[in-house]
Amino acid sequence: MKLRISPDQIESLKLTAYVNAISLIKLPLLAFTSPRILKCSGDQSVVQIGLGFRTRNHLGVMYFGALAMGAELSIAAKAVQEIYSSGQQIDFLFKDFKCEFLKRADDDVQFICDEAGLVADLIHRASTSPERMQQTFNGYAIVPKKSQDPVMTYELTLTVKNRTLNKKPA
Repeated sequence: MKLRISPDQIESLKLTAYVNAISLIKLPLLAFTSPRILKCSGDQSVVQIGLGFRTRNHLGVMYFGALAMGAELSIAAKAVQEIYSSGQQIDFLFKDFKCEFLKRADDDVQFICDEAGLVADLIHRASTSPERMQQTFNGYAIVPKKSQDPVMTYELTLTVKNRTLNKKPA
C-alpha cells in the first residue's frame, strides 16, 4: 500500500513546520498551542488548534487567548508564505482585532480565512513599495466535529512594511 500525499498537503506540512519552528524562537506562546495549518492556497487558509490542557479554560472550552491566536494565524499564515516566497524583508503586525463569540468552542477549532488571496495581494503590493500598507481581513471559526456553524467571527487589520526597500546603501 502506497501513501499518497498531494502537493497541497506537502505545502501545508512545510508551512506548519516553518511556523512552529519560527514561533519556538520568536512567539513561544503560539508554539505552546501547537497550531496546524490545514490549508493555505488560493483564496483560503485554514488553521486548526486542538482543544487540550494547554488551550482549555476552567469551563472546558477553548480559552480566549487560543482563539485569538488561531484567528491571527489564519491570516498570518498566508502572509508568511508570501513573504517567504518573495525573498524580501517585509514586516507585518496586526493593528486591531474585533471578534464576536457565537457559541462555545468545545472541541478542536478550525479558523478559516476566505480572503487569503487578498492577503497575498497586499504582500505583493508591499514588495514594490517602501510605504506602510494596511488592510482589514475577515474570518470565522468552526468546531467541525460538532457543526459547520461558526462559533466565532473575527476581523483583523494587517499592516505591512517592506524593510528591504528602506535600507540605505552603506
